[in-house]
Amino acid sequence: QEELDHYWDRLSEGGDPQAQQCGWLKDRFGLSWQVVPDQLTELLSDPDPEKARRTMAAMLKMKKLDLPALERAAAG
Repeated sequence: QEELDHYWDRLSEGGDPQAQQCGWLKDRFGLSWQVVPDQLTELLSDPDPEKARRTMAAMLKMKKLDLPALERAAAG
């Protein structure tokens, strides 16, 4: 989460807050970035479809991704 926060904070500085959704942001130059933790792929491809569904549902409500919250959602 610390690395994700670092990149999110730096890239979003001076950017468009309205463009932030599901880990996506727009920087001060108008370029779009998606800042996601490596673990997100594992959570979304879990063999248990309910865990993956809960992870996706939680992610869709976020602007900046919160890995501990995504892990809690996956766990149920």
